[in-house]
Amino acid sequence: MRINVTSIFVDDQEKALRFYTEILGFKKRSDFPVSDAFRWITVVSKEEPDGVELSLEPDDNPAVGPFKSSIYEQGIPFMSFAVDDVYAEHERLRELGVVFKQEPMAHGPVTVAIFDDTCGNLIQIAHMNEAA
Repeated sequence: MRINVTSIFVDDQEKALRFYTEILGFKKRSDFPVSDAFRWITVVSKEEPDGVELSLEPDDNPAVGPFKSSIYEQGIPFMSFAVDDVYAEHERLRELGVVFKQEPMAHGPVTVAIFDDTCGNLIQIAHMNEAA
């Protein structure tokens, strides 16, 4: 068994697709209608085009709104992405206008930063620190 697709709830699929591809650098994998209002949209890492897909799910389910709001207000990231260098990625994203809620910070074996994905979620980026 392996993870094939994971999802993130977004408030606007088109806006999310632009942010996740044009800003974060993911590649669109799937995009087709599943109803008059919604699409099945997935993105993948350019470094792993056959890897795990991230589905940009509409957040219109009544249970999603309170959940998203609560974890956002608590500062809890919905998802974490691995990067080679949090500091370099933080700088690249800031130059593209991404709003960070937590600047890069070392936490034991990892360094993390947290940003707003413009679609109602906090996202963490992380890299493993070199062993001392």
